[in-house]
Amino acid sequence: MSDAFYLPREHNRFTPTAHTTGPWTDDAQHFGPPSALLVRALENIPAAHDAVIARVTIEILGPAPLRDLTLHSHIERPGRSVELLAAELHSDERAVARASAWRIASSDTADVAADTTAPLPAVADCPPADWPSGWGGGFLKAMEWRTGHGDLAEPGPAAVWARQPLPLVDGEQPTGLQRLFALADCGNGASNRLDPRTWWFINSELTVHLHRTPTGEWVGIDAATALGAHGVGTASTTLHDTDGPVGHGAQALLVRRR
Repeated sequence: MSDAFYLPREHNRFTPTAHTTGPWTDDAQHFGPPSALLVRALENIPAAHDAVIARVTIEILGPAPLRDLTLHSHIERPGRSVELLAAELHSDERAVARASAWRIASSDTADVAADTTAPLPAVADCPPADWPSGWGGGFLKAMEWRTGHGDLAEPGPAAVWARQPLPLVDGEQPTGLQRLFALADCGNGASNRLDPRTWWFINSELTVHLHRTPTGEWVGIDAATALGAHGVGTASTTLHDTDGPVGHGAQALLVRRR
């Protein structure tokens, strides 16, 4: 098995490895790697000037199988200051996921930069973390995890640091944004309130707002999940790199007994 999440093929095709396998079923991917693959496509859309991605929404249209995926991207709405990007991931003729992103022309605002969110404990001060019994899959095992606060083995809010030791695409160094989106999809898992052996709490989408581009190998997720009375939940996540907060994520959840 290759030490990467995907093997590149011709014609924008990518073969997933067993490292992408998710916790819900052995024949589908965790949606972290497909999310990162979509972001890779968005980042690779040429820009006419310096610009940064400010918001990404990923709509999950169905399970991502452990088969070749085809990726396409384009500019949905061009603009000098703000432009809308789009990407789509297919398995055979079926669309697996779509992503849209607002890319904004960059300027120097360093003198007014501010964030009200407290940083997480330093990675070096956080002990190794283990996912609880009932969570499986190659993706969770492929990542390095550390506990910031809370406990992955106990229900409720939690913060973790994670490092992706494998390339997203074989032969490439992942960007900070790709690393972040591989982990942003884990907010509902880190802050779960239910036993995954008896409950589904699967996200149908992921939306991330960014106020700066993440750097480095470590990504921090500080997450909490709210559950409603009619089968719907929301996982809310503050996203960090080792310099501090970089943005916020949210996931709409389908909540149902298995």
